[in-house]
Amino acid sequence: MGATQGIGRELAAEYARRGNEVTITGRTVQRAEAEAARLAAETEGSVSGSGLDLSRPESVADALREVGPVDRLAVAGMIRDSNTVASFAIPAAVTLATTKIVGYAAVVAALYGRLAPDAAVLLFGGMAKDRPYPGSTVLSTVNAGIVGLVRTLSVELAPVRVNSIHPGAVADSPAWVDNQAILEPLRKVSLTGELPTMRHIVDGCLFLLENPAANGVNLTLDAGRA
Repeated sequence: MGATQGIGRELAAEYARRGNEVTITGRTVQRAEAEAARLAAETEGSVSGSGLDLSRPESVADALREVGPVDRLAVAGMIRDSNTVASFAIPAAVTLATTKIVGYAAVVAALYGRLAPDAAVLLFGGMAKDRPYPGSTVLSTVNAGIVGLVRTLSVELAPVRVNSIHPGAVADSPAWVDNQAILEPLRKVSLTGELPTMRHIVDGCLFLLENPAANGVNLTLDAGRA
């Protein structure tokens, strides 16, 4: 879910290369289908696209009615906002909270009956939950909420496994690649002197999705901070 660009797209491409039937979603069916066609051509795999707007959770079940059965589910779709208590934009806050908490849960609920017994679910969070910054009021809150969602879903969906991944700044992702003024100071406080790449995050996703012992895990991938 949410795999028309960035890490979600790279994860979908990896599964397509491995010979899996992959479905990706985007906010519009046109974008999802176009990106699916590009991925299929790049990977020589089976990729289809479907429209899904996580900010409208009441539409999720209908959007996913033809998807399944499901062996691996990654929910990566998100939006970003810049919101502070001093100038709190309620509509933007509601949209982000709805997308990341209600929308994610709605996806799992819609596919609940189509998850294989050995299926795995992966939810995307982020390090704003632990390291808030100016404007991250709502983003920090919803990313922290993903931890709670993982806990309750891993119990409720057992034996289906549920995990989350929380990247820091990802140097080559579309969200960060043009922000070198921000990335350089982050490299300086990284314990390795480097920042994760999308490949590194995809490898972490594969661990959480494929390792049978990984369940209820909230994995941080940021190269370490003092």
